[in-house]
Amino acid sequence: MKKLRLIGVAVLVAAFGGLSACQSAPAPTRDGSDAAQAINERVVGEYQLGAGDQLRVTVFGEAELSGEYVLDGTGVVSMPLIGDVTALNLTVREFQRALEQRFADGYLRNPRVSAEVLNYRPFYILGEVRQPGEYPYTNGLTVLNAIATAGGFTYRANDNVVMIKRADDSQEYRVRLEPTTKILPGDTIRIVERFF
Repeated sequence: MKKLRLIGVAVLVAAFGGLSACQSAPAPTRDGSDAAQAINERVVGEYQLGAGDQLRVTVFGEAELSGEYVLDGTGVVSMPLIGDVTALNLTVREFQRALEQRFADGYLRNPRVSAEVLNYRPFYILGEVRQPGEYPYTNGLTVLNAIATAGGFTYRANDNVVMIKRADDSQEYRVRLEPTTKILPGDTIRIVERFF
């Protein structure tokens, strides 16, 4: 009788062990503090422009060349007089210099250009939040702010970890949910389901 009980317990342990192994199989992501560090390091650098960003460009002394522009799907801005200018992955300062060079190339003498981001491209949040979808980015956005914007967690949500994919990265990172984890424009956040 004792032997049968032991065999029964062994079968149950094996079954539940196999089930939990299936549920917690590692995703193709980086885990833990290394991932959080990698995510946060990406925020430290100066913001790089991308498709969907809306800019205000001021060409001093040239009101007809100044205005508001949106980067198209390829990261290009179509400007009067000089035509298409690639802004993808440039910082705002680099974009200003590119415009000044283009205007100086036979169009204006000593052009001075100022640019600022009016509206950043949106971020995306999926999974176990009440209102998944696309949301406008605000400067200094954190993961917790993003979750709150999407109506908070569902009852099935794992509120300990979050999956984050940067817009310019093919890697999705599994990161411990901390108040300091920053989000960038174009990021995709995925809230996974807990298993118990």
